[in-house]
Amino acid sequence: METPEKTLRICPKCGNEYRGRPALSREDNATAICPDCGTREALISMGISVEEQDKIIDVIHQNFPQR
Repeated sequence: METPEKTLRICPKCGNEYRGRPALSREDNATAICPDCGTREALISMGISVEEQDKIIDVIHQNFPQR
């Protein structure tokens, strides 16, 4: 039996495949998006530049590899 954490999903925002728990989009509070897009939406709300967002997401991927 496949658990929700192992289900392959497609993010409607970026089109990438991901596994694991989705994030809830801040844009409509209804759409399930990939964790990276969820992180980006949070960082955008704080005024973080795209370049800094990329660095932050890279650090997350280095320290918390996907299963």
